[in-house]
Amino acid sequence: MTRKTMRIAMNGVTGRMGYRQHLVRSILALREQGGLDLGDGTVLWPEPVLLGRREHALREIAERHGLEHVSTDLDAVLADPDVDIYFDSQVTSAREGSLRRAIAAGKHVYTEKPTATGLAGALELARLARDRGIRHGVVQDKIFLPGLRKLKRLIDGGFFGRVLSVRGEFGYWVFEGDWQPAQRPSWNYRAEDGGGIVVDMFPHWEYVLHELFGRVTSVQALATTHVPQRWDEHGKPYDATADDAAYGIFEIEGGAIAQINSSWAVRVHRDELVEFQVDGTHGSAVAGLRHCRAQHRAATPKPVWNPDLPATEAFRDQWQEVPDNAEFDNGFKAQWELFLRHVHAGTPYHWDLLAGARGVQLAELGLRSSAEGRRLDVPEVAL
Repeated sequence: MTRKTMRIAMNGVTGRMGYRQHLVRSILALREQGGLDLGDGTVLWPEPVLLGRREHALREIAERHGLEHVSTDLDAVLADPDVDIYFDSQVTSAREGSLRRAIAAGKHVYTEKPTATGLAGALELARLARDRGIRHGVVQDKIFLPGLRKLKRLIDGGFFGRVLSVRGEFGYWVFEGDWQPAQRPSWNYRAEDGGGIVVDMFPHWEYVLHELFGRVTSVQALATTHVPQRWDEHGKPYDATADDAAYGIFEIEGGAIAQINSSWAVRVHRDELVEFQVDGTHGSAVAGLRHCRAQHRAATPKPVWNPDLPATEAFRDQWQEVPDNAEFDNGFKAQWELFLRHVHAGTPYHWDLLAGARGVQLAELGLRSSAEGRRLDVPEVAL
């Protein structure tokens, strides 16, 4: 067995997502299993280089996990010929510039989304990467979730017939920060710092809809700020200048309509924090993070509207659980494995910077739709 080390500069691992999902649950999990076995006698061994602004925080993480390499100098890390991949999970406003520098240095890049603060910048990153001849990928974790993988199985098996509609509900109550600490960082609620739920979540909805049902061809959205004042990490009040809720309608190529509500100002009354109901001519399904339940047209009951009598049926009990039929690994780790294989051997990989640009485009058009109060077409993006 040949072990090949792949050194990865990881920028932003002091943040919640960068640390927990990308470092601990993905890269360190791969190391704990002995590396990524390629099946041809080669094992890829990921060696993280922790990169960021706060050296003491980086060193604390490194010591906690027995890692050697930390740095606060992005240019020095990018100049190191032993570094193969640059990964970015910084705040949105810092991402585009760092990705440009990594691409210019000839590093393969893998990044959280949104990839840039606007479509022009996102497309430019894709062009630069293409012209530089590097491999590039964008995190699109939700399509690797067990619930959505089961939903994809139903789609591929023709379960739905013609898909008519998709209804999505996402969100939870984020504490304002005054009497309980907020569970999201304060920059999320400041537009000047790249915050806002449209910028954060519409890129997710773009790839979920695109991968499962088809290209989004139009968007009509209403974005709003339900909670106008919040308290930051130091207990100081601040004005929330970014949207904390968005209500979107998306037309999908082929005629299906998706309605997705996204909110950080909603209390959860559903089984999971995100759920999608898909209705088709032959059947329906409801998929969340882990579970998926289905109802075929032959097993669809006959509800009768009668407001004068209580419901006599437990509607949720009439749906059938879609079985796992497989072991599902962490979704972030699953995509990391595919990207590492892509970098090493050039295996097919289409979740690239151009795909990331589609997400930025949808967020940009969603905000514009909300501001102008009208439905907007979503043109195809191309380099």
